[in-house]
Amino acid sequence: MTSIYDFEALDIRGKTVPLKKFRGKTLLIVNTASACGFTPQLAGLEQLHQTYGKQGLVVLGFPCNQFGAQDTGSNGEIAEFCQLNYGVTFPMMAKIEVNGAAAHPLYQWLASEAPGLLGSKSIKWNFTKFLVSKEGVVLKRYAPNDTPESLSKDIATALAG
Repeated sequence: MTSIYDFEALDIRGKTVPLKKFRGKTLLIVNTASACGFTPQLAGLEQLHQTYGKQGLVVLGFPCNQFGAQDTGSNGEIAEFCQLNYGVTFPMMAKIEVNGAAAHPLYQWLASEAPGLLGSKSIKWNFTKFLVSKEGVVLKRYAPNDTPESLSKDIATALAG
């Protein structure tokens, strides 16, 4: 796999979404959780979606229950939680694993394209973020404690470039 457009994922309702659908868009891909200390970042992610969506940014949320069992609900419960508590309108995908043998192929690729601290390919926690260019290339990986607001400059640069 050489670009993000080679992958597909299920949306939160179980429908297959080929990521080539987002060709020409800047993507911010985030593994989310509903009961994490970083969960309030959903509001900031929604703000990025509202601020930059018309310029070509798509935020994609991928719920994951691998870190402290912080997203135990069904896809339907997760969708309802995100919408009711944080007004999320950006696309939420079906719950996946991001590490290990059952890790979603997209996350295996993202982690290899943009390793973490000291070259680690594993995802360390919920709300790890990946910024992907309009050409489908991973530009940068962000740690869970990097707030959505702190990504604005990089997003604006990616949208312009």
